[in-house]
Amino acid sequence: MTNSDIIQADFSKAGVTLDDDRPILADASDFIFYAALAMLPIDGTVAGPYMPFWTPLSPWLFLAYAVANWRALPQVWHRFRVFFLFPVLLVVLSLLDWQLVGFHRLPAMISFSGVFGALACLVSLDIALSVKRLSWRRMLDLLILVYWFAFLVGVVQRLSIMLEWTTVRDFFIRLMSRQYISSTSKWGGGRPQFLFAEPSYIGMHLFGVLLPLVWLVRGRDRKRVNRLRVLIVVFAAGSVLMGAGVRIILDSIIALVFVIIEANGWRTWKGRLIAFGELVVTGGVGALSVAVNHRLSSIAELGFDGDGSFYARLWQSLGPGAGALKHPQQLLLGYGAGNLSDATHQGADAAVRALERLGLNASAPKGWYAQVTPMNMFTMSAYTSFFVEFGLIASVLLVVMVLWHVSRNHAWNKTTVCWFLLVVYLYIQFEGYAFYALPLLLWAVAAIKVRPLGSIAGGPQ
Repeated sequence: MTNSDIIQADFSKAGVTLDDDRPILADASDFIFYAALAMLPIDGTVAGPYMPFWTPLSPWLFLAYAVANWRALPQVWHRFRVFFLFPVLLVVLSLLDWQLVGFHRLPAMISFSGVFGALACLVSLDIALSVKRLSWRRMLDLLILVYWFAFLVGVVQRLSIMLEWTTVRDFFIRLMSRQYISSTSKWGGGRPQFLFAEPSYIGMHLFGVLLPLVWLVRGRDRKRVNRLRVLIVVFAAGSVLMGAGVRIILDSIIALVFVIIEANGWRTWKGRLIAFGELVVTGGVGALSVAVNHRLSSIAELGFDGDGSFYARLWQSLGPGAGALKHPQQLLLGYGAGNLSDATHQGADAAVRALERLGLNASAPKGWYAQVTPMNMFTMSAYTSFFVEFGLIASVLLVVMVLWHVSRNHAWNKTTVCWFLLVVYLYIQFEGYAFYALPLLLWAVAAIKVRPLGSIAGGPQ
């Protein structure tokens, strides 16, 4: 494998240099930014305001940081103006849809809080790293520390379950907005959830935030890259061993495939053979995981009938999706922010019939569709929620904007493709618009200058 086979990110265009004299703070408002970073893994406690199926603190802190640094917004606008204008389009579409469908004030506010939270994350990253040029090393140190803390919280939770530490267990039961710790939890209890809204969000953080940071800074700081790698591996393996859930198993295997593709050279026969061998081993690990994990083996054997949670992912999206498909205008323009329940009620009968034609038991979906309200509706998929709320036109436009943004910055390379596809995968089972994976990708492709590894100061790894 030659140096030119690996393409990586260079922070030079963002103004983040190899020097150790980058400021940690430029002014007092930067404490808000570091607080937002510190709160990244804390997204499921009762302290956080509700967003669809999670209760994060960081999006609100990013928003406060952006407001506190409003004088820097013109510089950020220059790089990300299309993403500033996009929420305006969503508001206009929703104003039209609310006249046609209905208006639910609080759900609409919650939906738009996610949209503006994502923009706030993007803006805050650019202000802190590109405008103020704060120390990215200190940011990495903080992130590594807080994610280790989150992992240790999960270990304590697991011990409290195993050893029946009632006081500790009850503390976390009260702390979490939707807890998975007690054996009687209706969400599938008796497992650690760390500080996340639910255990299935582990992979979002490990592979949507921490893994891309490895790609961004390798060749710049070997010590911190190694610390990130150890954190990711220990967090993922520990989550599996502690029985946190099945999605972290699937996420880890998918992420490992992308890591293998990204890290290996494909221009030589030797590089291709090594990559192929690693992919075969990964496939074997995946097959073994299916064989030894009862939920995965049940899904493999019975499909959607094999696991209630897996089946729920289907019908939670099928109901509102069927409603949109039945109404061409809503299909194109959406139902409006906060109107997922309206789409669900309109599509419930068609969704039930579709499930029955597939030979699936539709009693649980039918009951769920009937009791859905604007306040308790969720889909567990960002794609479903966004498509139903804002329509096909806005959905296609968002995809085009992201692809155009990468192309405009001449950032297409093997790393970017793997990163982009990994982000696409992660949002399939995550509903929060304000999550950090997509804003981090958008910021990075605008802030970096892509070069072959050998041309970057510091030499090969």
